[in-house]
Amino acid sequence: MKKRGFFLPASVSPRYKSSVLFDNRIAELRAELTRHNQLYYQDAKPEISDAEYDRLFRELEDLEKTNPDQHDPNSPTLRVGGVPLDSFEQRPHLLPMLSIDDLFAEDEVADFFKRLQKGLGLEKIPLTVEPKIDGVACSLVYRDGALDYALTRGDGTRGDDISQNVRTIRSIPLTLENAPPLLEVRGEIFMPSAGFAKLNEQREEDGLDAFANPRNATAGSLKSLDPKAVAARPLAFLAHGLGANEGTSMETEDDFRQLLTRFQIPRNSPIWHVDSLEGILSAIRELDVKRHDIAHGTDGAVVKVLDFAQRETLGFTSRAPRWAAAFKYPSEQKETLLRDITIQVGRTGVLTPVAELEPVFVSGSTVARATLHNQEEIERKDVRIGDTVIVEKAGEIIPSVVQVVLAKRPGDAQPYHLPSVLNHQCPSCHGPIEKADGFVAWRCVNFECPAQAVTSITHFAGRKALDIDGLGESVAIKLVESGLASSPLDLFTLSVDDLANLMLDPAKSADGLTKSKERRFGEKRATTLIKSLERARTGMPLSRWLFAMGISQIGDSSARELSRLHEKLSDLAGSAIVSDLADLPDFEELQKSKRKKENHPRLQQYKIDDKLGPVAAQNLRAFFQSEAGQVVLARLTELGIDPKSDNYAPDPGAASEGLTLVGKTFVITGSLSAPRPEYKKLIEANGGKVSGSVSSKTDFLLSGEGGGSKKTKAESLNVPVIDEEALQAMITSSK
Repeated sequence: MKKRGFFLPASVSPRYKSSVLFDNRIAELRAELTRHNQLYYQDAKPEISDAEYDRLFRELEDLEKTNPDQHDPNSPTLRVGGVPLDSFEQRPHLLPMLSIDDLFAEDEVADFFKRLQKGLGLEKIPLTVEPKIDGVACSLVYRDGALDYALTRGDGTRGDDISQNVRTIRSIPLTLENAPPLLEVRGEIFMPSAGFAKLNEQREEDGLDAFANPRNATAGSLKSLDPKAVAARPLAFLAHGLGANEGTSMETEDDFRQLLTRFQIPRNSPIWHVDSLEGILSAIRELDVKRHDIAHGTDGAVVKVLDFAQRETLGFTSRAPRWAAAFKYPSEQKETLLRDITIQVGRTGVLTPVAELEPVFVSGSTVARATLHNQEEIERKDVRIGDTVIVEKAGEIIPSVVQVVLAKRPGDAQPYHLPSVLNHQCPSCHGPIEKADGFVAWRCVNFECPAQAVTSITHFAGRKALDIDGLGESVAIKLVESGLASSPLDLFTLSVDDLANLMLDPAKSADGLTKSKERRFGEKRATTLIKSLERARTGMPLSRWLFAMGISQIGDSSARELSRLHEKLSDLAGSAIVSDLADLPDFEELQKSKRKKENHPRLQQYKIDDKLGPVAAQNLRAFFQSEAGQVVLARLTELGIDPKSDNYAPDPGAASEGLTLVGKTFVITGSLSAPRPEYKKLIEANGGKVSGSVSSKTDFLLSGEGGGSKKTKAESLNVPVIDEEALQAMITSSK
């Protein structure tokens, strides 16, 4: 195969025979990917498509994996994060990394300027004013043009080495062309406003606590010991100061900024140049207006002496430079009336309470709504309808209810309890809602809920569910937007003509910038999708349907066990087995008291797998008994759909005749001659069970080439490791 002018014979892969060619190709790929990163993340002028970039990235990644001796900590492949860390090491700063003094009023700014005049003996002093970034201070140390390490401020003399995490931030260049022997760049790592809002939205959709502000989100990200998790966060960097340096001659801050521009290191802006107290105050006031339009949080204005020689003359105190100070803008808070609390249903079913406010002007815009996040947040702040509340913008971005003015609370204001107000029903579909253990959010669990149509349709069509060919998220979005489908079961009412005329979003062209016209889905793809739907209607087993319905706690293993216990889907609605199981105590309590499901007189005969417990049964029963569940059953009947089990065997004793793997638990790993799901199906068809992890209860590890950590653990536990031939022999041994 050809790789951009480099011919690689198939017989040589995955290693190059010529070390010279290998070294050249590694260097070529690293340089090319670094250039494309620069074009995409800093210049916003990409030259290649995402697919082409991914191809180059994978080639380099494969070469580095097979040749670990060529490791480079600044390789573009480490932008996605390396192996998790055990802890952060501490390193000394090359020069003290001090904080700067805060100023909270204009008369304090005047006092600061007078001290500068006295220290320098000058009336006019060249100064700069720039935004104070609401982020986490960081020092980047480059040696001979390569990023050597990155430190937090720490105590000013020593900081945490966060190099692996910093290397995942795409806007930070890992190498500099024609750089001096040593250059230390100081700045702030932060989370842009749009990225912060999206991150919090995702956390709320996942039922997790939202971050209070961008700085907390940034600090929490950088403290992660898993660089891959950091790489997934929308972090950015802006430089604003010079640390240690060798081989450069700079006289002013402007010289340093020109150097940053030359090396394409992102730098803070806008910058005001002033030389008087009136100039400082004017710049501070102007920035106070403009900061609401800056793409990241700013909480002040930094005033610095421009000339480096004058900075040396002024010197430092024990904790801060005398030549700089930060004016802190007061956090603007306003009182307003909380008129009502409404509930939004997110795309994954999360129910988010929203405060409907008497409109009030705060931090540059009118605020009429503010998220209350979840029921726990409402209880913590004791927020009630009719309260007078104090609102602000968290990190000057997201409207937030800070606290209640208790002195102004109406006498009839009642505590707000989300599930009670909603009568334990989703406001969108009237389906059941629940709050899972370990999560703070309440969620609608009805897979036919129109508010979460895209997510439920995408899951419904997924490979582990009904495997509907050609129905990914982008198609699901267009089906919902066009009104052709508002729930998964609507898919079975579609025709080839409906789908063929569906217009999809434009595709990106090879340059990654311009786009083609909207694309028609087309007859061929529509016919394929309709055939997949028909296969799902008549051929997909009950277990796949149960998983596709997305009922909480019903994963593929518990769905498979339910399928063993029930002949068809319609049997589940009034299932005595499900009802008896749901009435048992929580399974953890069963285990603690050494009581088992088998102790129940009716359940004893079924020998139900531990993966199907009381909580899953309770969720299943609640769904089928709910109004939404009854609607789903009625629609399935109307559509003529009643999926059948392909492993129906409620009596294990009777079913075990001729099944050679009954009572045996397997784990599958390594590269096999067929996909792992095929082996899972084979084992289960012969009475065995398949688990995802090796433990002392595992009877056999089916391993192909490789095997990795599962094979190592199996060997340490003396679990027999078998290959495909041995499995086939076990199956046919007594047949």
